[in-house]
Amino acid sequence: MSEAEAGSMASLVASLSKSFYQVPPSAIPALLDCILVSTGLSPSSLFASLLHDFPRILKDIINEGDNLDADKRLHLVSLMGAFCHLLKKSGADCDAVSSFVWRCFLPLAKVLQPLQHELLNQITELFIGVVIETRDWEVLEATLVPIFLRSVGLSMGMLHNDDLDFYVWSSNLSHQDSPDVMIDPLLDKELLLSPSNSFKLPTSCNVLTVIVEAALQYMQTDTLPKSAERKGCIADKFVKVLTWELCNMIERMLLHSPEHRSCAVGLLLPIILKALPANCSFEISIRGRKLGFSWEYFFIKLWNCCRTLFSIGPLERREAYNILSLYFSFSWSKEEREDADSGTIIKTDKFDIRAEKEFWDEIKIGLVDKESLVRKQSLHILKMALNIQGGKDSISSISKRNTKEKHSVPHGVTKREKWAYKEAKSLGVGNLPMIDDLINNSQRYWDAFVLLYEMLEEYGTHLVEAAWNHQVSLLFQFSGSYLNVGSNISNVQNQFEIYGETFDWLSILWERGLHHDNPQVRCLIMQSFLDINWENHGNYVKSVPETFVLGPFMQGLNDPIHHKEFGVKGVYMSRVIEGAAQFLRCYVSFLAPRKYIAFLCNLASIAKHQSFGRAGLMALVECIASAASGFGMLNHARTESFKVTFPVEFVSEMENQTDKKELLDIFRYVIESSKQHFNPSYRLQVCGKILEAAVCVVCPFDIPLEILLLFISALPKEFTDYGGQLRVTLQRWLSGCGYKDRCANCCNNEIKLWKSLYGFPQNFVSNSIDVSLTYDDEDLSAWESEANRWAKVLFLAIKEEHPLEPIFVFIQNNSTNVLKQNHDTRYKGVKFLILVLSLVLELRRAMERAVEYGNKARTNGESAFPGVVDDLGFIDDISEKLSNEFLYLLDDLVQFAEQSCSVFWSGVVTEDTALPGAVKGKLGGPSQRRLSVSATTAVLQAIMSVKAISLILLWCNQIKRDAPHNSAFTFIWQFFWRTTSSSLSCSEMGAEISLAAYEALVSVVRVLASTYFPHFFNLDKENKQLCSETEGRPQLDYMCASFIQNINVLLGSGVLTRTRRAVLLDIKWVCLESLLSIPSCALKNGFNLEENHKFFSDDTLKCIFGDLIESLENAGESCVLPMLRSLRMLFELVAKVPSNAVVSHCQLIDSQMMWNLVHSSWILHISCNKRRVASIAALLSSVLHPFVFNDESMHQTDNAPGPLKWFIENLLVEGTKSPRTIRLAALHLTGLWLLNPRIIKFYLKELKLLSLYGSVAFDEDFEAELADNIDARLEVSILARSPDPELTEAFINTELYARVSVAVLFYKLADLARMVGSPNEDTICIAAQESGKSFLLELLDSVVNDKDLAKELYKKHSSIHRRKIRAWQIICVLSPFVEEDIVGKVVEYLYISLNRNNLPAVRQYLETFAINIYLKFPSLVKEQLVPILRDYNMRQQALSSYVFIAANVILNSSKDVQSSHLDELFPPLVPLLTSHHHSLRGFTQLLAFQILHKLFPSLNYGSSEMLPLEKRCFVDLKTYLARNSDCARLRTSMEGYLDAYDPNSSVTPAGIFINRVEEDDFECVPTSLMEQVLKFLNDAREDLRCSMAKDVVTIRNETLNFNGDKHYKENLSGGTEETMLKDMSSDFQKKVTFTKHEKGDNEASFLYGNDETYKKMAEIERDDLLLDQLLQSRRSSLDQQKASRQNFILVASLLDRIPNLAGLARTCEVFRASGLAIADTKIINDKQFQLISVTAEKWVPIFEVPLDSIKTYLQKKKREGFSILGLEQTANSVPLDQYIFPKKMVLVLGREKEGIPVDVIHILDACIEIPQFGVVRSLNVHVSGAIALWEYTRQQRSQ
Repeated sequence: MSEAEAGSMASLVASLSKSFYQVPPSAIPALLDCILVSTGLSPSSLFASLLHDFPRILKDIINEGDNLDADKRLHLVSLMGAFCHLLKKSGADCDAVSSFVWRCFLPLAKVLQPLQHELLNQITELFIGVVIETRDWEVLEATLVPIFLRSVGLSMGMLHNDDLDFYVWSSNLSHQDSPDVMIDPLLDKELLLSPSNSFKLPTSCNVLTVIVEAALQYMQTDTLPKSAERKGCIADKFVKVLTWELCNMIERMLLHSPEHRSCAVGLLLPIILKALPANCSFEISIRGRKLGFSWEYFFIKLWNCCRTLFSIGPLERREAYNILSLYFSFSWSKEEREDADSGTIIKTDKFDIRAEKEFWDEIKIGLVDKESLVRKQSLHILKMALNIQGGKDSISSISKRNTKEKHSVPHGVTKREKWAYKEAKSLGVGNLPMIDDLINNSQRYWDAFVLLYEMLEEYGTHLVEAAWNHQVSLLFQFSGSYLNVGSNISNVQNQFEIYGETFDWLSILWERGLHHDNPQVRCLIMQSFLDINWENHGNYVKSVPETFVLGPFMQGLNDPIHHKEFGVKGVYMSRVIEGAAQFLRCYVSFLAPRKYIAFLCNLASIAKHQSFGRAGLMALVECIASAASGFGMLNHARTESFKVTFPVEFVSEMENQTDKKELLDIFRYVIESSKQHFNPSYRLQVCGKILEAAVCVVCPFDIPLEILLLFISALPKEFTDYGGQLRVTLQRWLSGCGYKDRCANCCNNEIKLWKSLYGFPQNFVSNSIDVSLTYDDEDLSAWESEANRWAKVLFLAIKEEHPLEPIFVFIQNNSTNVLKQNHDTRYKGVKFLILVLSLVLELRRAMERAVEYGNKARTNGESAFPGVVDDLGFIDDISEKLSNEFLYLLDDLVQFAEQSCSVFWSGVVTEDTALPGAVKGKLGGPSQRRLSVSATTAVLQAIMSVKAISLILLWCNQIKRDAPHNSAFTFIWQFFWRTTSSSLSCSEMGAEISLAAYEALVSVVRVLASTYFPHFFNLDKENKQLCSETEGRPQLDYMCASFIQNINVLLGSGVLTRTRRAVLLDIKWVCLESLLSIPSCALKNGFNLEENHKFFSDDTLKCIFGDLIESLENAGESCVLPMLRSLRMLFELVAKVPSNAVVSHCQLIDSQMMWNLVHSSWILHISCNKRRVASIAALLSSVLHPFVFNDESMHQTDNAPGPLKWFIENLLVEGTKSPRTIRLAALHLTGLWLLNPRIIKFYLKELKLLSLYGSVAFDEDFEAELADNIDARLEVSILARSPDPELTEAFINTELYARVSVAVLFYKLADLARMVGSPNEDTICIAAQESGKSFLLELLDSVVNDKDLAKELYKKHSSIHRRKIRAWQIICVLSPFVEEDIVGKVVEYLYISLNRNNLPAVRQYLETFAINIYLKFPSLVKEQLVPILRDYNMRQQALSSYVFIAANVILNSSKDVQSSHLDELFPPLVPLLTSHHHSLRGFTQLLAFQILHKLFPSLNYGSSEMLPLEKRCFVDLKTYLARNSDCARLRTSMEGYLDAYDPNSSVTPAGIFINRVEEDDFECVPTSLMEQVLKFLNDAREDLRCSMAKDVVTIRNETLNFNGDKHYKENLSGGTEETMLKDMSSDFQKKVTFTKHEKGDNEASFLYGNDETYKKMAEIERDDLLLDQLLQSRRSSLDQQKASRQNFILVASLLDRIPNLAGLARTCEVFRASGLAIADTKIINDKQFQLISVTAEKWVPIFEVPLDSIKTYLQKKKREGFSILGLEQTANSVPLDQYIFPKKMVLVLGREKEGIPVDVIHILDACIEIPQFGVVRSLNVHVSGAIALWEYTRQQRSQ
């Protein structure tokens, strides 16, 4: 080509490339044809020029990093279209096509991003079109296919593994033989094909997909030219080879990365499945190898890939479901294939995935998956596998099939249930065929299954409730029938062998139901499952999958929604738990015996893997106990069958022994799990059930002793100690009573158990420890726990035939040897002491409980069973024998302790100073001594020896007081003296050893405080050193002072770490508590000091008091109780003990000291994070001690609060946030106020706070602490005694306790006040009366003037309602304090309160209080009550109260005034019998009859001719009230309420708080008579309204049908709309019509030209003209308004909430709706409606369409040309943004929760839904309606 031609060609190419920007792709062929014709160029030359310039063009179009906009994409498509058109014009030129691939297509595919796959697909389709037209398949086979297959393989690393089975890249490709074909210099061949620069995976897959699809379309073309047959064969081979390659590639991609799976499933697999029908099986040859292919083999490989993916994870599972969905989606010929030539059906045996059991297992797993997407995928696959059509069409077909059938709605159902049944019938629910039909047509079974499953996933709650029971019962019967039919129906049997057990599928429905989002559905499913009579369906119950029972079923039982009655009134049971236990009992009865223990282990192990709530854990243990009882019955049956030689399968004990050990260990875990639930009654029930299960399943003689000890020790001590509720059961189990038939060698095993118990001491003591022979606190704690477990079981299992002689022998034989071991075996002595102490502690606890419970020793009164001795006598006998052994042991113990305690003052361990690694760098704690290992061992041995001597001495002294204990007492005293007087070391180790000595001193001081004091005092006197040092000082005072001084020096030395100082501080206050208790113990034991002798000096007590005040603020939780107890004992020393014996006569405690005390105590209280019962009670009993509480100066000084008042005020205010604080404060304060009534005047405000207090009704923690914590019980018992313990104890853990305590206080004070004026009157009585009056007036003033208590408008059960009730309850209790001096003020307050609006629950207390006042002061009846009753203009509510008051005053007054009260009060009541207020009238009728019936029994109903008029009136009145049916019915319904007032109990605490309605336990308020009357009248009125409403609905429906009549409509169309409007708007007389006389006068006047008349007529005519103009304006305005309205009507008749209806009215007015249809137009007058609608109801037409008339109305509107639309989410609903609204429409809105009923949906033309993207998939109905109306308006405005 010459330079001119080249330049011309370059300019042509440049201008052509620019034109591609402007010319659309469709016009490119025409453009090129014009250029070729005009220039005379050949297509090949123009193609070559464009190809040569392509790199530059591509570079201009695509800049690095830039995104392709729409113009650039069109430019590329135009450019590629030009290349392809030129290729087509060039003909079959393989070189040109190959050059295009290498120089154009591949570089472009390289630079396009994966997200631009649509553009790439479009370009690839253009190129494939060239290949199809030119038949150049060889080019694809040689270039694109191997390149992109290679890229896919390289992405999976196949090149390195020699796994490439597809085309080998050849060096002899066609383009290399052509010299004029060049690779793009920007992308040379090496770079293009390098592994690191291969094509992106999505790009490769997209290109391959387009190639395959194009080839398939080419092969499916019906007509091919003859010359193309050879080419067609090449194309056929190309498709087959490519299909084979891609199938192999897909298999590898599915098991590779998520990206490869996504491309395989989303791109390659669909097109391959589409290609398979044309190539079901074929043979190909690749590189000389013949390879065969069949789709069955490919599907098998796909299924294997799915199986692998299922086992990997949740994401892979979803991909596997996608693969299966594709498998079933291409239903081309999985079962049969039609031959196009013959037209016959060729049957072939092919792979069917439905024959794989694992397939159905995976479907079941998917159906119960947590993710909704997975569940939907599984259901979709199941439908396709079963050939079930889904969606709305199938439902509508079912409904159409059943519309002609008649259905009856069950009787006795609610309106909502009726509606649900109706919808269920419209879906075809309940119309399944008979069982025989189901068995013969299992497809109907699957239809029902899918329908129920979809119902649980998609439909409303009401529909599930209506359909579930009926459908499941049919499926259940079918399942059972299938199981019973057996082989008679082979087809069904074979099918279910494939699909799986029928109960597996039923369990899926149950599981989905139990995990439903709606709690009502969960309750329904659970109840329906438990309602099945499993006992009568043995074959059924054994088919229920065990995985369902142990999984979803037990998880469902953990749902609190199933146990609403659980825990109510202390009953920890529910109907669901009972039903579940019954099912488990039946279920295990059909298990194979060898599976029993394994099943129980799995059942109990659920507690390890799942967190259970209270009800859930109770359900679990009930099921365990029930299943275990089934096992027990089986064992019994097995034993009986053994006797009668029936063949019964049983399991040997050796096989089950390991399982039983594991089971007992799991039972222990379940018991320990119950500790998190604090209520003792609850824990008792849990432990009892687990023990019951263990008794039924496990023989204790077969279990190793260690496991048995661990299990029994897990049971709380309070349940297994003497008197414990579980002790008898446990003893029976350990004795083997009733279980001898469990094992053949039971007796031998029992002997083994006792040998183990007897051998435990030797094994325990001799068991060697670490080679280092050292131990620490943790080792010591473990040994103590082990020994305590053994001692507990030993005394539980002991019987007369198993005495403790071997234990005594062991103690005798080993005590001396063990305690005198050398240094290397000293640990044996420590373990021996631990063992001895465990026996002592267990015996001491047994004695305490036995004494507490007496000889019965059981709270349930059950006597001990034969063979087990469990009484005080037996315990005393054992204690005496054991104490004899210990007395001989004491000397050796003292010698051992003296040697061990030398570590405290010898300093021999200071040589070893290396701290263990676990302690280095730590601050230390109670179990982390900052000592070396050897030093720790030494001090622990010393501490244990001192503790052993102390406890054994204390115990022996209790058993044998006269026995010689001198050596032990001497050691104890010397230890105390040496510890408190020894010099302190300056090193940390020395301080730690001193701390250990004080730790041992704790037990010593407790012995000093508890032992027989005279003996100790004599030893004290014999100590000459002490006597010389304490000359002139109280003897105990010196000991206490020395102890305080020494320990304070150690605390202040600064050597100990902070945490170790805290430990020492705890020890200090524990020891001080014991020292301060010595005087009270001594006096209790009968010790009296000589005259002028005392225990403590004044200075020492002041020192202790000051130390306490300073330390309280920063006290740790562990030392709070000892400090507060020390404070309490300090007060007792000052107050109770005679001064000449304890302290000198001086004022130790003044006001300033008390201020310091209350401030420190308050800081202590508010700084405690945990409100422990013991610490709160100790704080109250110590700071508010009676000794200081009696002093008025402590409460008020100079009109300012004293220290105690300040403390009480703050405590009660803070107590409003802590229920237990205020309850304990109420208990203590009411007791103190009862003892000191004169103090009450300072606390009226606090009393009112307690009276109005209300908080949490139940505090489980509080109950648990009182039951489990000894300190809590002790401290609460020390609080001031309640005035009425029996009454207040019932409310101790309720919100009522504070109020009840106040009520009881004033009830007792009222008894004292009645003594005023009597010979027994004293200052206390007067103070009681004055305090009661003051508090009564205070409360009355509050209820009248307080902002909240005086409110008249408040809601029922609101806080104001509750406070009003509480105030008037206390006021009723205070009624005895009303005296003559305050009665006038009281009545004034009462009159104001009665005339205010109050709910009946409040008014009944006002009425009770008023009745008591009028009964106490009869003169007030005539003066005040009678005038009030004659005030007939009074409020009806107040008048009703006064009627009740008057009637009860008449009925309950004394005989001397009853007659006068009757004469005064009854006449004003009679007119009220005719009141226009129905409630007042009925109320008065009831009370009037009561008066006539009780006070006029002599009035007969016979002849009354001779009686006076008044009496005849009364006779007839009584006759009417007695015989009238309505009055009699009213009276019958009021039975029990008429005599509610009892003068003897209505104002007592018992009458107010105990006599209550248990079902509605609201503030202990019973239902009042007025409430019952109103309920009766409202029910009667509702019945009447319902009967009338039915008639109204019938009339309205007939009217709508009449209006819809076409002929009637035509007849009425004669008058125009304007005429009708004119008739309505201008119907009045326009002319003036005169009378005859006036007419004559006017005519004469007119004739004579009377100006006056003319003026009048002119004015009238002007008025007429103005009126005409006004009417015309009004008509035009109405026409404009009507014309401006949009042609849509909103139907909201299904809605009932006023805010939604009012909001919709406002919305309709805004969008100019033609009308709004609602169910009842009366709602427009509601104040709430008018407030929200903002007068919209005046401007938008609102009309009434009742619920029963909706369908009729919609059908009428449809006939009028309206489109009926619904706003609802359905299977075929259209998104709002995609729907085009018709101009005339009626939009139906559904109910707030259930939506639009199904029968209404069938009428709709379309359903519209609002697209939603959030988690909460629903909108408020008002908001939804507004959005839909706006979209309609927007579309209409845009037209």
